[in-house]
Amino acid sequence: MSRALARRPAPPFLRLRSIVCDDGYWMGRLDHKDWLAPNEVLKIFANIRDPGLITSVFNKACNRRDYKPSEALYSLMIDKLACARRFSDVEELLAKARAEKFRFSDEFFYRLIKMYGNVAEHPQKAIDTLFAMPGYNCWPSTKTFNYVLHMLVCKRQYEVVHEIYSSAPRLGVTLDTCSFNILVKGLCQFGKIDEAMSLLHEMPKQGCQPNVTTYSTLMHFLCQRCQVDKAFELFERMQKQDIAADTVVYNILISGLCKEERVTEAFGLFKSMTSEGCYPNSGTYQVLLDGLISSGKFGEAKNLISVMSTESVRPSFQSYKLLIDGLCSDDCLDDAHLVLKQMVGQGFVPRMGTWRKLLTS
Repeated sequence: MSRALARRPAPPFLRLRSIVCDDGYWMGRLDHKDWLAPNEVLKIFANIRDPGLITSVFNKACNRRDYKPSEALYSLMIDKLACARRFSDVEELLAKARAEKFRFSDEFFYRLIKMYGNVAEHPQKAIDTLFAMPGYNCWPSTKTFNYVLHMLVCKRQYEVVHEIYSSAPRLGVTLDTCSFNILVKGLCQFGKIDEAMSLLHEMPKQGCQPNVTTYSTLMHFLCQRCQVDKAFELFERMQKQDIAADTVVYNILISGLCKEERVTEAFGLFKSMTSEGCYPNSGTYQVLLDGLISSGKFGEAKNLISVMSTESVRPSFQSYKLLIDGLCSDDCLDDAHLVLKQMVGQGFVPRMGTWRKLLTS
């Protein structure tokens, strides 16, 4: 009985008293007249358990003659306040820092902007912080600028993206290829593929060159719109610029061809990959397998599954099911039983419909 009681958590009022006592101890450390090292102040704030006390404890620390706040302390306080969702307290701390002309690094603002974008879910605050950086004698890096662009594209605030992009010169930001790749993705998602394509001409004017990500993004959206031939034009253009295609590019093109039921061309492109020094992954095999099955090329699909097995690539359960159904419909029962055996060997359990198809064919 005594052991069971010992395992019970402390009552809420005792836990609260523990927090108050702990915070009171750490606050009391600031009353000592002895000199406080910066690391000791960081330790005090790291151990404060009630985020509501952070601002008052900070003011108390700033009143000491032997201490001036550091960027590390501001970062620590803001992290703790953000976790507690006390964003008004964050604003109060930043206003105090600005009034005292405190200089922060770009890395500090990068983390602050991420906090507004991810934790606070307040993209406008992230934008405002980007534009406020020069007021703290800090100019945004390309990395920080690109994060804001990326955040807005992810949140589908496409109208604002161009405003931020246009502000690069006055913020002293030098755009890089990553900046343009984000813009290309945003324009494509917004349905403005022609404008996205025009950036291929704009990039060199800005001292940037398209890379494989630029092209693969454009190809992806062209294939989604059943414009595979245009995607292949970009593929040829990319090769002329000596930009090596990666597996992502091949997967996009193979998927696009299969979507337009041009499976023979997709299979030919698949075979040419290795000669170009690019090797298929599980996604490549799966896309091609699904294309062969949907086109009724069950024999080629069966052979591809055998290749996948040797490459330790596992087809999906749905692919096995559809292939067995197709082989049974074509009266290729021996092949169907062979695929069933492979399916079980991969750890899949066939459902009743698959057994019924085999037994009734």
